[in-house]
Amino acid sequence: MGKIIAIANQKGGVGKTTTSVNLAASLGVLEKKVLLIDADPQANATSGLGIDVESVEAGTYQILEHSITPKEAILKCTAPNVDVIPAHIDLVAIEIELVDKENREYMLKKALESVKDDYDYIIIDCAPSLGLLTLNALTAADSVVIPIQCEYFALEGLGKLLNTIKSIQKIHNPDLDIEGLLLTMYDSRLRLSNQVVEEVQKHFNDMVFDTVIQRNVKLSEAPSFGESIINYDATSKGAVNYINLAQEIIKKNSK
Repeated sequence: MGKIIAIANQKGGVGKTTTSVNLAASLGVLEKKVLLIDADPQANATSGLGIDVESVEAGTYQILEHSITPKEAILKCTAPNVDVIPAHIDLVAIEIELVDKENREYMLKKALESVKDDYDYIIIDCAPSLGLLTLNALTAADSVVIPIQCEYFALEGLGKLLNTIKSIQKIHNPDLDIEGLLLTMYDSRLRLSNQVVEEVQKHFNDMVFDTVIQRNVKLSEAPSFGESIINYDATSKGAVNYINLAQEIIKKNSK
């Protein structure tokens, strides 16, 4: 049975989509069967794996509406062993459309029951908010990876997200675990980056991944070519970091 991992943080620009795309691709390279679900209306995970967003006819929106099954929305992409359920800008409307639906927090969980056994890992790229889309993702997930940028405001809002996770555990998903806090955009030359790493490790200990994602030009370039960092430059620092993260997650889940 596949493990569902949500990549979530209500702050934008912390590396959620970069992590979703490259973790999925790294797990694929390590011979795991992966489904990446784009649950962000910006659809960056979709375009980041070479899928033309404008041509998307069925995706996360239709799954949440239950007008199609996940299998009908799955697309192939450039990354080996990785399938994608794409997003489109119309996903913006789902927050309003689900508001008066019964069991609105469970729409994604219910939809994924039919494909959960087909994959080793299902990765959900969440929107930068704590709205209904992210709530659906966290209710469906077995665990959550929280990317934290190595910058001054990194810890701002983390408390709010952890409180949201606690309330989801209490009300909707008692089995939701925190897979780990992932430090991203680390620059060893900056004292501030090192201070943030120390601070996070001191406060959260074992909750923090050993792997730290370093700032890397190739990581920023890869999405514009519609490729993961593994396809774009497998020898880059970014590729090595994400392969290490994937290995850490596999090891943690094989215990």
